[in-house]
Amino acid sequence: MRDRLHRRGWTAACAAALLLLLHALPASAQPPYAKWGRLAIEQTMKTYPQAEIVDYLHVGRTSKTPATWEETFKLLLREGGRTWAVLVRIEFDKRTETVIAIRLEETR
Repeated sequence: MRDRLHRRGWTAACAAALLLLLHALPASAQPPYAKWGRLAIEQTMKTYPQAEIVDYLHVGRTSKTPATWEETFKLLLREGGRTWAVLVRIEFDKRTETVIAIRLEETR
């Protein structure tokens, strides 16, 4: 039980550090996908609350429709002895940046 609490604390600290890093940069120094990266991390933490996020990659942005973009991120997670990746796809309106859909898919 104590080990599990320690891991949860470590996971929360790592996720908080990632979020702080993305927030700490001045807006001009942040990549255009930073806002979506924070959202991808937050959604992953909600979906996998016991897992530790051990790596983060911005895969890219694609035009989904004439009116929407899709940002894709790959996060590497670890829980206990299991390590896996999750693709997070965030579709949003190009003009208003309103989120249309967030999809998570476990991958290798």
